[in-house]
Amino acid sequence: MAPMSARNQETEAVHRAGFACFVGRPNAGKSTLTNALVGQKVAITSNRPQTTRHTVRGIVHRPDAQLILVDTPGLHKPRTLLGERLNDVVRTTWAEVDVIGFCLPADQKLGPGDRFIAKELAGIKKTPKVAIITKTDLVDSKTLAEQLIAVDQLGKELGFEWREIVPVSAKEGAEQSSSDKGGGGRRAGKQVQLVADLLIPLLPESPPLYPEGDLTDEPEMVMVAELIREAALEGVRDELPHSIAVVVEEMIPREDRPADKPLLDIHANVYIERPSQKGIIIGPKGSRLKEVGMKSRKHIEALLGTPVFLDLHVKVAKDWQRDPRQLRKLGF
Repeated sequence: MAPMSARNQETEAVHRAGFACFVGRPNAGKSTLTNALVGQKVAITSNRPQTTRHTVRGIVHRPDAQLILVDTPGLHKPRTLLGERLNDVVRTTWAEVDVIGFCLPADQKLGPGDRFIAKELAGIKKTPKVAIITKTDLVDSKTLAEQLIAVDQLGKELGFEWREIVPVSAKEGAEQSSSDKGGGGRRAGKQVQLVADLLIPLLPESPPLYPEGDLTDEPEMVMVAELIREAALEGVRDELPHSIAVVVEEMIPREDRPADKPLLDIHANVYIERPSQKGIIIGPKGSRLKEVGMKSRKHIEALLGTPVFLDLHVKVAKDWQRDPRQLRKLGF
């Protein structure tokens, strides 16, 4: 038998890598938690429910592990063909990951939507499930304790046990990790890193699946489109966010630029469903579209590491959420 010290070294040398999926009803904090763990914006966030449409993989690198975070749309009662397709994305993802993190906001009591998702999770027998209580910065300790008890009870009612129940404030984590660079990521907000600590042991033993330094496998054009859509979502009427889609038509380096002063030309179309929505997006004398361009360009330049010229056009794709042909054209 190997000496204890040798066995300890073997244990320490184990590397784990795999996929974790964050699920939950819309606006439960899944994208914010993904960004806080990765340490960079890889998923768009908004105070509007149901803003995530693509499965975004954020990659957390550690010396002993690689945690690939799959961020899905919120499971919801679909009213359109788009809604049905988003739900299909969620269920397919659940079946393929190594561990599921169920995000439940601390500031909202468990509702029918949470129970609907938990019931579906109960049917996935083999995949370990971790309950993540998000937005803890919005509640006092008594409310948080009541939510922790309610979530524990929810699992028991449905005949399964959570591997872990962990409270987290991803928003504070994101803010602190951006300002506290010297902390090595360990102090990035209330228990954000603890979420990774709890998920990693549930992953299979495996060498790294992505190169060191990669933070996502999402294509750059898709990420750029999402950043434009995030900016377009800010400050619009309640019914409009679901009507907005963005397609990047091309990204081309500007010719005849000196090597030390590159410029990337990005041409993108913002699609809405009705002509009456066009004025909302463009704004008086084009002011709102200009603001969308300025806000998104800042994030795009940070993402790509190069100056950008952003050319935005607003187009009508009539009732695209219900039209299979339009959905295909817009990437769904």
